[in-house]
Amino acid sequence: MSNDDLATTVALARYRWIVPLLAILADRNGARFAEMARGLAISADSLSSSLQYVMAMGWVRKNPGHGHPLRPEYLLTDEGRAVAMRALAVHQVQERLDCDSRALKRWSLPIVHVLGSGVHRFNAINRTLDAATPRAISLSMKAAQEQDLVKRSLLDGFPPVTDYSLSRRGEELASALVR
Repeated sequence: MSNDDLATTVALARYRWIVPLLAILADRNGARFAEMARGLAISADSLSSSLQYVMAMGWVRKNPGHGHPLRPEYLLTDEGRAVAMRALAVHQVQERLDCDSRALKRWSLPIVHVLGSGVHRFNAINRTLDAATPRAISLSMKAAQEQDLVKRSLLDGFPPVTDYSLSRRGEELASALVR
């Protein structure tokens, strides 16, 4: 697991609509605002803030030669194309697994990414995802467990030790995250 891959996964998980938004742009090779709003079934404000974020990341740009300024078309940049292909793969795996992406928390995908390298304890995950609070990681772990992406193992001993690993479903999602 490279730091760049993890940083990209954290960026993809920043807002709830980034993965499906980039998946639409990758699938259609660009789209208009109204098409994306209908396809994602989200408010214009949520779509606007998501688009502002991906544009600030340098992944998406407005098509300068297209139509009316109030109905812009959005295209992937060269850097954004690689990230969008990863987002499309993640989105397709989530749909195939019937994984409710709305039930996942912000740090669920980065946790799956970290656990893709093997079994970890909570503190190791917390150190790897240093921008997340322990509470955010705990809530995201619970959400990932509810979606059957992460397994929690309690090992006997004194004191008891808790290990986290990926389920089979989680392994599929983790492989899509590092494409």
